[in-house]
Amino acid sequence: MAMGPVQGRGHNGRRTPMAEINVTPLVDVMLVLLIIFMITAPLLVAGVPVNLPDSRAGALDQKDEPIQISIDETGKVFLDDQEVAEATLADQLGRIAATRGKGKDSPQIFLRADRGLDYGRVMRVMGELNRAGLNRVALVTAGEEKS
Repeated sequence: MAMGPVQGRGHNGRRTPMAEINVTPLVDVMLVLLIIFMITAPLLVAGVPVNLPDSRAGALDQKDEPIQISIDETGKVFLDDQEVAEATLADQLGRIAATRGKGKDSPQIFLRADRGLDYGRVMRVMGELNRAGLNRVALVTAGEEKS
């Protein structure tokens, strides 16, 4: 028996309904969904919850709290909310580098400076950071300025 539209007329002179399902739109939708999943699946790997096994090893000593250095509009330097004299800044940064590491092991530094400051003032503080070996410096901004 062939599958196709019925050409004849049914009883009472009416056409009989077509008994086949058109699968072409279904295949098109499925192919689009397949492409979407193929593109998004690698992006979802980072957010997969993993139940890690237990271990008797101790936790690593992580010092991931950043050090905040702020320079206000008058040029005063603050190290984690404590005012620091410019003469003692190099010594304190040297102590931080000695206790928390230098180079790749150095702590993250967040440098916040007032927008009205002289460029040279900010660069002097960055120079002291570089001299102490604290090279992981991030400049903090307020965000996108609306005009």
